[in-house]
Amino acid sequence: MDISVIVPLYNEAESLPELHAWIKRVMNEHHFSYEILFVNDGSTDDSWKVIEALHADNPEVKGIKFRRNYGKSPALYCGFDRAEGDVVITMDADLQDSPDEIPELYRMITEDGYDLVSGYKQKRYDPLSKTIPTKLFNATARKVSGIKNLHDFNCGLKAYRKEVVKNIEVYGEMHRYIPYLAKNAGFTKIGEKVVQHQARKYGVTKFGLNRFVNGYLDLMTLWFLSKFGVKPMHFFGLWGSVMFIICFLCVIFIGANKLYSLANGIPARLITDSPYFYLTLVGMILGVQMFLTGFLGEIVSRNSQERNNYKIEKEF
Repeated sequence: MDISVIVPLYNEAESLPELHAWIKRVMNEHHFSYEILFVNDGSTDDSWKVIEALHADNPEVKGIKFRRNYGKSPALYCGFDRAEGDVVITMDADLQDSPDEIPELYRMITEDGYDLVSGYKQKRYDPLSKTIPTKLFNATARKVSGIKNLHDFNCGLKAYRKEVVKNIEVYGEMHRYIPYLAKNAGFTKIGEKVVQHQARKYGVTKFGLNRFVNGYLDLMTLWFLSKFGVKPMHFFGLWGSVMFIICFLCVIFIGANKLYSLANGIPARLITDSPYFYLTLVGMILGVQMFLTGFLGEIVSRNSQERNNYKIEKEF
């Protein structure tokens, strides 16, 4: 099979027939063998009835129905797990992503040799309250991930080699950082294509401003796990030791200064009257706690089943 199209959706009953007809027309024009996986993320409207009706008349249509709303990342995870196409395309169900982009995305994967191609909605039809935070978010993601050539990490329209989606785990709300996950899994040939962004035709957006806050927290989590996930002692142990040593030296200095004053008859207040004494003690305690956190992290990591789960591409 050439292409698997994965469409996660939540309350998009009105747009599904039009989206399916659009995808079908593009696929038939280019003679692709394909499947369409609609992942119904706990919709409360008639989305599942529409998917069932489409499946009854079109065998290429497949459906996954969640019992409740889990989010986009779980929907993509289940779609990736069931995808059979050599190239996997993801797109949103709200008709803002154009299926006309599929042939070129497919060509970039199969002919240009990209592992992943991300869409870039250069011209957007979103309000400033959404576009400005998006630009700041993407700038931060480029800096942290090291993927300098991507301008729109969160674009739903992406293409992947099958091997990519079978070797990454999308969880929580990490769908924003699939290129970063792919890079960490060893798929480094990541490209970008400027795609058409269309105004929403039906319904309302399902995302609020809280996604930007959550997005930054997820990015920091992913960065930390990619750097220190299997070696937490390298972070907590190092900085805990540094903090303890610095504060310990400060305590010695405070004590030595007191002894010097006493030896030379210089009036000096009690060490316990100095706020610096308590600050250094707190610093030493925090340093020890950070070191122990790293030690406990190492114990947990050592017993993790994923500790030596290395992705081997070829073997003789």
